[in-house]
Amino acid sequence: MSERTFSYVQMDVFASKPLEGNQLAVFTDATGLSSEEMQAIARETNLSETTFIFPRDSALEAKEGVKVRIFTIKEELKFAGHPTLGTGWHLAASRGVDAIALDLPVGKIPLEFRRDGGRLQYGEMRQRDPEFGKVHDPEPVAKALGLEISDFDPSLPIQTVSTGMPFAMVPFRSLHRLQDFSLFWPNAAEYLAKSDAKFFYLVCRETTQPDATLHARMIFYNGEDPATGSAAGCCTGWAVRHGVLESEKQGMIEQGIEMKRPSKIYMRATRIAEGVTNIRIGGSVVQIFRGEASL
Repeated sequence: MSERTFSYVQMDVFASKPLEGNQLAVFTDATGLSSEEMQAIARETNLSETTFIFPRDSALEAKEGVKVRIFTIKEELKFAGHPTLGTGWHLAASRGVDAIALDLPVGKIPLEFRRDGGRLQYGEMRQRDPEFGKVHDPEPVAKALGLEISDFDPSLPIQTVSTGMPFAMVPFRSLHRLQDFSLFWPNAAEYLAKSDAKFFYLVCRETTQPDATLHARMIFYNGEDPATGSAAGCCTGWAVRHGVLESEKQGMIEQGIEMKRPSKIYMRATRIAEGVTNIRIGGSVVQIFRGEASL
């Protein structure tokens, strides 16, 4: 077999300086790779997500967006936030544009970018309108997480929300308890398999940074996630609906602090009657590696 090479870049997403935020590998032209090969490459990178760009005719991209596929080490995802922002950032930087849309299995996701002196400084994606799911009984959630019911904030619901990936929002009463928390994934997975959520997103209104709205953690089968843009979109809908964040006011989620990869995820949305629309999640991205993979 002849050798094939594929260019890639590695980004730190939701970070303003290198070696913070959430890591992402972006294969800039994955033409010719099979699904099995992409899954194997994602296992090889061993990052929370790896994305693969499939360039197409410019007219088709203008209509439908740039085709991108997203993989964790175990599975392909229909949507994920930090891979969407990081991949969009790479495309905007390499193509010299300030707006771009990605064609993902959940649909077309638009992104807009701000520049300073020609360099990208900030990017923001608009996610699908949130779908509000089950309000969970605190007792079985506490059992699944190894917590007491008193560890939860009684003023806010434990609720599933999806903007393409369903997360159960779990509000903690105390920042200390959330930072001290350790998850036994098999117990959580057993509960989630019977629910309408794929993962838990653990949040608290007490924060370490005075400009943060919420402190967050997301722990799943691949360990802890430094920044979870898909969960942040769900959290934004939940926060606006339940009065944690005012409609159209920009808030910020701090995440990744416990694992020494601090991330800042900016959020805003619009309240309409009993619903929420116009979910926007943003932040900065830093490229730290560029290379080639040989197969």
